[in-house]
Amino acid sequence: MTREALQPHGQRPVFLETRDLVVGYDGSPLIGHVDIELHAGEILTLIGPNGAGKSTILKSIAGHLEPIGGAVFVSGEPLEGYSAHDLSLELSVMLTDRMRTELLTCADVVEMGRYPHTGRLGILTDEDRRKVREAMELVHVWDLRDHDFMRISDGQRQRIMLARAIAQEPRIIVLDEPTNYLDIRYQIELLNVLRRLVSSRDVAVIMSMHELSLARKVSDYVMCVKGDCICAQGPVEEIIVPEVIDDLYDLEPGVFDPVTGAIVLDDLPAGGAAGEGAR
Repeated sequence: MTREALQPHGQRPVFLETRDLVVGYDGSPLIGHVDIELHAGEILTLIGPNGAGKSTILKSIAGHLEPIGGAVFVSGEPLEGYSAHDLSLELSVMLTDRMRTELLTCADVVEMGRYPHTGRLGILTDEDRRKVREAMELVHVWDLRDHDFMRISDGQRQRIMLARAIAQEPRIIVLDEPTNYLDIRYQIELLNVLRRLVSSRDVAVIMSMHELSLARKVSDYVMCVKGDCICAQGPVEEIIVPEVIDDLYDLEPGVFDPVTGAIVLDDLPAGGAAGEGAR
């Protein structure tokens, strides 16, 4: 994967902004002081331990959770000022929540992404169908178009949901752990698709990830979510470094390798764990 050279900030509009955002559940704050400024053509990745609140931030940005404090702006307008239809023209969402369908093919699911662009009857035009096929071919799932969505693998469903988000043609794509369930080939493929979207269509992407080596390759900016706060954020080359990662995950110094972006294990004795288990 290669990261395209970006224009200076001043030449690109701000698609997503949060100001002193406070997120949580049932009126109880979980994380405060979430400040984001995401421009067209940028990828921001949230990293941090499980349960730190990455998904909560994404759900609040997407309008699935009401913020406890602060504000979210989409294309310069307050989030609460959008109708569901108008927001779907600006922002598409792919969360970890499992979508349950009955008797829908994979093509049917991707076609849902076109509904914000159709009339009230939801009738797709030839142009809509062309965009559905284009999105499915982009993530290599066109061959699954007639398959029952509930009878394919988790990894295939993940790619179908990304195709639906792409078919929606939003300005902003929100992705919660999009590489879950994918083998390494499709992880790389999915992230390459995101970089092409960002480069060719000026889409803005905000997502969460656990794979630091991949986040390091694909992201422009990184936000570290830990406990009740954002402990660091900035350009990827300043954030995915040993001192920040060690603190974020409470690692011993030297465990994170900045060259590979991977975690280094202690040397195992000859035979390793496999040798122990074979006795």
